[in-house]
Amino acid sequence: MDVEKLFDLNQNVEGILIYNRDQSCTDPSFFYFTQLTRGLFEGSYVFLTRRELTVITSKLEEESARAEEIDVQVFSNPKERDEILRKITSGISFVGINFSGLAHRDFVQLRETLPDKEFVDVGDSIATLRQVKSESEIARITEAARIVSEVGERIPEMLKEGMTENELAAKVNFEMMKAGASAPSFDTIAAFGPDTAEPHFSGGNRKLKKGDVVLVDFGAKYHRYCSDMTRTFFFGKPDEELREMYSVVLESQKKGISSIREGVNGKDVDAAARAVIDSSKFKGRFIHSLGHGVGLEVHDHPALGPNSDFFLKKNMVVTVEPGVYVPKKGGVRIEDDVIVTSDGCKVITTAPKELLVV
Repeated sequence: MDVEKLFDLNQNVEGILIYNRDQSCTDPSFFYFTQLTRGLFEGSYVFLTRRELTVITSKLEEESARAEEIDVQVFSNPKERDEILRKITSGISFVGINFSGLAHRDFVQLRETLPDKEFVDVGDSIATLRQVKSESEIARITEAARIVSEVGERIPEMLKEGMTENELAAKVNFEMMKAGASAPSFDTIAAFGPDTAEPHFSGGNRKLKKGDVVLVDFGAKYHRYCSDMTRTFFFGKPDEELREMYSVVLESQKKGISSIREGVNGKDVDAAARAVIDSSKFKGRFIHSLGHGVGLEVHDHPALGPNSDFFLKKNMVVTVEPGVYVPKKGGVRIEDDVIVTSDGCKVITTAPKELLVV
């Protein structure tokens, strides 16, 4: 984590406080800087200077923090916490905070605790740093990608006539945990038949039958870092239109992946992949962006979309996920995670993606 660069981008800031409230308002940047892999750290702060990092947490999280061999200050109650905050920021006038990760009431409380401080939003600078992954971050994302790749290879054997979408999602989640995930990185999407035409379908009880399209969008967390992969299968022989749909989406994805390299604008990658679909009978049926960043969050940052300029940098990790969706018939999406390199990219989700009839 390039803390020096963060301070270089915010010259007037003398210290930075990142607050992690609870599971309803988690700031992933707390874990970005601490790299803590255990514990929830509800109600905890990390305080940064150019050369020091201190975690301020409750007794509830003390053992998890000390296991990582970092500087820890522990409080038993809010009064002790506020005293630690006042002491650790003494002599500092300008304190950086991440506005986007801080609930309003927590900001009001912090301002009351430290009334003599000038607070500066450093959230955009943190977001910029988080886009490019370190070696250790790439290692964790790669392991998360290995897990979903392994599970993805086994999905065809999970498919049984009469099973429900929720049942398949549960099986996928179980297999990810069995393969080493700490949790799914988002709610697994398992959709059958017409439900596959909804890109963000939310689990249901439709039963699998012959002739159905099966779309599974899932991700694993490994040491807090995410992966995200989608595979589409055919349970029984698909009709000619569905076969053509699959072929077009696969060709679109290949075009997108081949367009990625350091320095390329993400909207140009999106345009290259989108042109494949729009030159087919499915023009206009690709209704979302081509991809997004992956990291501590499954949607870590923008990346490949038609509506914003976003230049790719080496060691960004992004998804490439074109799709075609025909209401009342079905949809096809194929998604992989890739690491941007200086002359291309490395695909790290490796489950087969050629058309498969189960």
